[in-house]
Amino acid sequence: MKSFDYFAPQSLGDATALLRRYGAKARLLAGGTDLFIRLERRAVEPGVIVDLKKIRALQGIKASAKGLTIRAATLMDEIVSSPLVQRRYGIVAEAAGAVGSIQTRNRATLGGNLCNASPAADTAPALIALGARARIAGGRRERELPLEDFFLAPGKTCLQSSELLKEVFIPSPVGKSGASFQRCTRTAMDIALVNCSVFLSLAPKGGVIGEIRIALGAVAPTPVRARSAEDLLRGKSPDKGAIEEAAALAAAGASPIDDVRSSAAYRRAMVRVLTRRAIEAALKQASGK
Repeated sequence: MKSFDYFAPQSLGDATALLRRYGAKARLLAGGTDLFIRLERRAVEPGVIVDLKKIRALQGIKASAKGLTIRAATLMDEIVSSPLVQRRYGIVAEAAGAVGSIQTRNRATLGGNLCNASPAADTAPALIALGARARIAGGRRERELPLEDFFLAPGKTCLQSSELLKEVFIPSPVGKSGASFQRCTRTAMDIALVNCSVFLSLAPKGGVIGEIRIALGAVAPTPVRARSAEDLLRGKSPDKGAIEEAAALAAAGASPIDDVRSSAAYRRAMVRVLTRRAIEAALKQASGK
C-alpha cells in the first residue's frame, strides 16, 4: 500500500477546506468498507485520506414536518433500527438492511453506499423512489439536486473534487401512499442482481394512482427510473392488466449486461417480476389492506 497523509477534521468546514487544498489527491474515509479494499488492491492510491468520522454535522437522522434528513456518515445499522425511518420510510430501512452482513452495516455509511456509485447499490433505488434529494457541501455554497441526478456512471457521481455529500433529504409522503422494496440475489449477502423500489399515492377519490415513481438498480450504468411504466399507471385505476403492462414496460426499458453473476436476459425477466410485485405491495399498503 502506498503511503499517504491522514487528516481527521472535526468540522464540515475543515473537511471541505482540505478537499479544496488537495483536490483529486484526496480520498474520503467514512466506514471504509469499500476504500480499504481498494487501497489494499492498489485500485486507488491517494496522497491524502480525509477521515469524516469525527464530524458530528455528518451524523444522525432528523425528522421534521417537511420530511426526513439522513446525514451522510450515518451508519446503515442506525438506519435499519431507526423508528423514524421504519415508521414512514420503511423501504429505506429495508434497503439499508440488505447491505452486506451485520458487521458491514455497523461500519458502512449511507454516504459511502451512494458515493461509491455502484449500479447495484441497494439504498439508491429506495431513496429515488421516495423523491430524495442530495445536499452537497464544499463549494462557495451548498447545493441540492434530485438524487437520481447524483449518479453519472459506474463509480462516478456529480461531486467535484472539492465537494462531499452532506446529507439526503426525503420529503414526507402525502395522502394515501405506499412503497415497496424488492431485491433478487444469488445469496443472502450477495450484491443485488436486480433491485426495484416503488412509491405511489392514491387520489382522494376514485382510487386512481396520483403519483408514482419506479426505480431500478443493477440493470443500467446508474440507478434508473422506469418512466414509461410510471406514465402508463399515473392517473389510472391500477387493475391487474395495467400492472402487468407497466412491469413489461419497465423490463423493456432496462439495459442490463451479462456478467459473472447473471445474464442480461435473466435480469430483464426479473425486472418484470420485481416491478409487478413492488407495485402490488405498494398498492396494498396505500389502500390500507
